[in-house]
Parts: sequence; C-alpha cells; structure tokens
Amino acid sequence: MALPLEALFLFDVAALLGVYLIITVSLNIEYGYTGIPHFGKVLTVAGGAFLAGALPGRLGLLILQIFPPSEAVRIDCGVAAGRVITSIDEALNLYIPCNVGVVDWLNRFLASNIGFALTVILATLIAAGLFGAFLGFISSYPGIRLRGDYLAMVLLAMGEILRIIGYNYEPLVGGTLGISLPNVFAWAGGEFRFIVATALILLVALGVYLYAELLVRSPLGRLLRAVRDNEVTAESLGKDVTSLRMKTLVVGSAISAIAGCLYALYTGGVIATTYNRVSWTFWPWVMVIMGGTANNVGALAGTSAFVVFRQLIIFYKDRLAGIVPFNVVWLDTLILGLVLIVILLYRPEGIIPEKPSLTLRREKLLKLISASETKPRE
Repeated sequence: MALPLEALFLFDVAALLGVYLIITVSLNIEYGYTGIPHFGKVLTVAGGAFLAGALPGRLGLLILQIFPPSEAVRIDCGVAAGRVITSIDEALNLYIPCNVGVVDWLNRFLASNIGFALTVILATLIAAGLFGAFLGFISSYPGIRLRGDYLAMVLLAMGEILRIIGYNYEPLVGGTLGISLPNVFAWAGGEFRFIVATALILLVALGVYLYAELLVRSPLGRLLRAVRDNEVTAESLGKDVTSLRMKTLVVGSAISAIAGCLYALYTGGVIATTYNRVSWTFWPWVMVIMGGTANNVGALAGTSAFVVFRQLIIFYKDRLAGIVPFNVVWLDTLILGLVLIVILLYRPEGIIPEKPSLTLRREKLLKLISASETKPRE
C-alpha cells in the first residue's frame, strides 16, 4: 500500500526535524553552554554522512564473506562496465565503479534479513560517532587555545576540508557523482521504510536531547557555564579549561556525526556537494539563535519552528511564482534571513531565554528557604 503524499511530507518534516535537533543540541552544548563558536559543524555532519556512504555497503559485503548467502552472487555491473560480478571479493574491489549493481544486490538480501540489516545500522552509527569524535579532536587541537573570532575562523576552515576531499577523491563517496547506499530499511517494504527510518531518527534525537538535559543539570553542566562566563575564574579554581573545551568539542562532534549518518541512511545516497556550510553550519546556528542559547527547550523550539516553516515554504513556493518579483528558489532563504534579523533586533535572547541553573532541585531549595526563615535566631 502506497502512502499518500501528505503522509510522506509529514514523515520528511519529522525526519529533518530529528536530524537538525541532534545537530542543534550538540551546537548548544558547544556554544550555548561552553561558549565555543563552532562554525565548522559541517565537518562532522559530512564526516558522519561520508562514513555512511563508505561503510555499510563494504561492511555488508565483508559480513557476507564470513557468512556466505545461500543464493549465488550475480551482480550486473552495468552496460558501461560490461561485466557481471560473481564473487563478493570482486564486489568489494568494484564497490564504487559498480555501486548501483552492488547496492541493488545488497538491497535484495537486506529485504529478507532484518537481523543483518539491524547489525549494519548499529555498526554504522557507532562508527560514525567514533569518527565524529576523532574529527572533533583533530579539528580542535590546532586552535583550541584560541579565543573568540580566531577559534571561529579555524573551525570554519576545518569545516570545508572534508567536503572538498569528498568531492575530489572518488574512492571515498564517488566524488562528483556521489554514491548510493544500501537500503538498510528494505525489510520494512516500499515506502514504509520512511516510517521506520523516521522513527529511528526521532528515537536517537530523543536520546540526545535527554543526554543534554542530564548533562546541563549536572555539576559538569554548571562548570561548562562557568567556563563560558569567566575562563580566568574557572582556571583560578583549578579547572583545566583547555581540556574541558576539547572534550566538549569531541562530544559535540560525535553527536553531530551521528546526525549526518542518520540523514545519509534516510536519503539513501551521499554526494559531497549536499554537505555545504549553509545547510549544515549556518542553518543550525539560526535555529539555536531563534530558540535561545544555553536552553535545550529553546533549541527544540527554534529547530521545530525553522524546519516546519522552511519545509512549508519549499512545498508551497511554486504557487507564489507569479506573485513575488523574484525567483521563488530564493524565497525560503530570504524569508528566514529576514526572520533572523528581526529576532536579533527585537528578541536577541531567542524564543525561550536562558534560565539560571539551580544547584538543587526546586522543591529542596524551597524547603531549605522555608526552614531558614522559620528557624529562631539566637
């Protein structure tokens, strides 16, 4: 049974919301709570996506080398290549040139082996997180001791490096032509893969959000705010500010790499030009600023408002082609840019401003205040 167009649109909005929520929460940890101006988010998002493009297909073929399938391997490599692959070893060696044929054969196998598909999904997400943490470490190491604008420029430059490598180095993710991914949700059948993929994205987004909430309510969260507000004071109290900032970047990078991996698995393909700094660095910054920094609820509000509004504009903008005096291709960018300017002018703290951090639960604080007021003075 085919899903109606409206349902597919809603699932697409929900999936994008989940992916961007993961990224904005990680950015909120880095910038909102720790004060790190991370203008290189595209680095780790693209890193997670490129890993999803490079790993699942090859991993699936490696697993099938250990546990050979019962059916014979027969992969049509296409008219251009003019050959038929009959062994998994050969498929591994020709994974990029014969990507469509290899992926089509893997999809047929994944459709009837849910355990195999779930193993590939889990392994890919874990690998993406580890790769993102590694990218966060190597990108932070040269400039973590820098402050303000200088650190922002270093991270911005780092964000462009991997995209350029992915675009020019074909064995990674197909270079300029991109690469198709195995449909790890093929076992769901047809368009229902979008339901399963969206559910997975939202589940991971919920886990990341809860992790961020626990983090900022802990003593470590209060230390992050202290570093953001006054590094000198934090250092005078014996805190290793440089190490803390580096660890924050590593954790935030791991989280955003998982988001990039999920997005690639959802779309079913990777091409380097998709992962540009506008979509994966500047838009998350707009969401955080709209919602309110140092506030996870604000990150959720800003992301929800941005994604829903932008998708509605994209969905309906063709109907405005004869009304607006410019090409409707730029409509969403112009409107959202205007919204950002208005928010910065009239509500710079965002939709939901930062709240003071409580060292104790509200109930316990009220009880202590009440006890101190009723205690007789000597």
